[in-house]
Amino acid sequence: MKKTDIQDLVRDNILDLKPYRSARDDFDTGILLDANENSLGAPFDDDMNLNRYPMPYQEELRDKIAAFRGVNRENVFVGVGSDEAIDLLFRIFCRPGKDRVIINPPTYGMYKVSANINDIAVDEVLLTESFQLQPERILETVKPETKIIFICSPNNPTGNSLDVNDVIKVMEGFNGIVVVDEAYIDFSRQGSLVNNLKDFENLVVLQTMSKSFGLAGIRLGKALASPEIISYMMKVKAPYNVNKLTSDTAAKAFLNLSGITKNIQSILKERERVIGKLVTFSQVEKVYPTDANFVMFRIPDALNVYKKIADEGVVIRYRGNEPYCENCLRLTIGTEVENDRFFSALEKVLGKK
Repeated sequence: MKKTDIQDLVRDNILDLKPYRSARDDFDTGILLDANENSLGAPFDDDMNLNRYPMPYQEELRDKIAAFRGVNRENVFVGVGSDEAIDLLFRIFCRPGKDRVIINPPTYGMYKVSANINDIAVDEVLLTESFQLQPERILETVKPETKIIFICSPNNPTGNSLDVNDVIKVMEGFNGIVVVDEAYIDFSRQGSLVNNLKDFENLVVLQTMSKSFGLAGIRLGKALASPEIISYMMKVKAPYNVNKLTSDTAAKAFLNLSGITKNIQSILKERERVIGKLVTFSQVEKVYPTDANFVMFRIPDALNVYKKIADEGVVIRYRGNEPYCENCLRLTIGTEVENDRFFSALEKVLGKK
């Protein structure tokens, strides 16, 4: 195991923080007259006691996630999307106006946005032209003030998984926090780095219910890390950050794992069909390898193509402003019907193949 003194990385004010104690910290049964809730209940039929605050620590949901990912409850944090976890990591480990983080463009844009919100400087080390990490350059870029390195794998917007050996080199060579965002991991041929948590105390793995679980609307994100890191996240989070409706819906998903597996397999099958059809278009210059539920491809005059396809009622994503992504479009793998609509629109915009 790589030993990391997590406490030395935590901001002093967080070490000294006395977290808010909610009414549910002490009692959650009995006649509850302690939290100024509305005892008359909701103004509609309600079998979830929505007039009562949710449990602040979400033990049952965290147990389900832990069992699914092969870790312990103490390794699991749940929040309002992965974005809450990202923001908390900035607040725990980075001093505003003083500390720095490293990102690897092209990558998920929220790391930089959250850094800007928290007044944290961002250093960028580009991926290679084949969209892989440059671990040596990343480690050379580390400064004394560098506290977090963000890595996205499978990567968004490119779709490919990053070489695990390169990620491990970064974790081994960096004494700060390494955040690996695995939002698309269940579509990948590559295993999750959750299995490496026992070996790297400085590793935080981000996952979500939005992609493979098909529950983007409930906004439930997960961070998996050492119990020490999770304890700081639990300390800093808002008392009732995950509401009852979200946690109840998320818990139901774990009673339907066979359906999730079936959906993943259907998406993977459709992904291969979409790729196979994209490469038949002479105007499509390149279809990039993908381990996600989307595919990125290069086509001349991509911005104009993107707009014309939208005029046909099919909305995809223009990614041409990202490094090495000039004239690239990103297509989410939809249903067979949706994908056929896309190809009809593409054929109309491009003319015959």
